[in-house]
Amino acid sequence: MNLNRYDYFNSNNYQDYEFYSEGPQGRIKKVVQYTKIPNAYPPAYNLAFGDPDPDTGELDDTAISNNHDRDIVLATVANTITEFCNHYGNHYIYAKGSTPSRTRLYQMGITGLWEEISAVFEVYGLKDNVWWRFTPNHINYEAFLVKRK
Repeated sequence: MNLNRYDYFNSNNYQDYEFYSEGPQGRIKKVVQYTKIPNAYPPAYNLAFGDPDPDTGELDDTAISNNHDRDIVLATVANTITEFCNHYGNHYIYAKGSTPSRTRLYQMGITGLWEEISAVFEVYGLKDNVWWRFTPNHINYEAFLVKRK
């Protein structure tokens, strides 16, 4: 994908990524972590995204940065998916916001970048315990599965 994104670096054998959001709230560290979902078939990984807690360093997926760079942040996260898949193979990546409103925010971001995202990834949305091919602006999904084409 050729989207404007932040530079990032990986650690923990391509399972953890860090980058900095830059905007009106300043320079804010962001973390993306991939964890294999036990007993998932086909194999799948959970994508966790947020800010590191300043005291514990643990990922806080409830932090609200409001740095006005959502699309750049989403493009950066999408690029980490590509790099993760380059290292581990084209597995399904599961993503869900920490709240319904955050999941909706992610959906709006995916919709806004749909042309670029759909060229590289298969995207599915969960609704009422059924996975559907993602359709922009038609359904409020509860979670997402992404797989590189």
